[in-house]
Amino acid sequence: MPIFMSMTASLSNEKRKHTAKKASIVAFLTIIAFAFSGQILFRFFGISVNSFRIVGGVIFFAMGWDMLQARLGNIKHTEDESKINAYVDDISITPLAIPMICGPGAITNAIILMEGSETVIKKVILIAVISIVLLLTYLILIGASRITDKLGETGNKVMMRLMGLIVMVIAVEFFFSGLKPIILSMLNAK
Repeated sequence: MPIFMSMTASLSNEKRKHTAKKASIVAFLTIIAFAFSGQILFRFFGISVNSFRIVGGVIFFAMGWDMLQARLGNIKHTEDESKINAYVDDISITPLAIPMICGPGAITNAIILMEGSETVIKKVILIAVISIVLLLTYLILIGASRITDKLGETGNKVMMRLMGLIVMVIAVEFFFSGLKPIILSMLNAK
């Protein structure tokens, strides 16, 4: 929310809603594309899900650490991208949808959870949950100005720190759930 509010401070409420809607739709399509194509990419590059879990855990941990420190990550773009007015004027795709809403952590989760969904029903449930989460994200973004005003600066920092702690705990679980099978396979190979 604080990032979205600072990025859209100069926009009208209508333009802010349009930006949030477009970002949410692009994030949904990106997550779904990676959820279904992730295993193909894994096989093509010879990557195991466990390796991806470890890297996802490291990425999550770094994001959680920044959140715990109540710091917002820097948004980086190239000099060429700065020169393009469409890029500067429309932040809904980059950096808002990708990588802020649909970043490495969300993509990692989608791939791993889709890989763990053996039945069609579980895959449908996963897609429904992704849809609900992104709908909630959209609603939070369009209500961001009211929420951040009510929480105040201190409340926003406290909320960010609590979320950072939760993200770091998830990161540790990801890391060790990927590391354990790799270590066990190495021990069994001897």
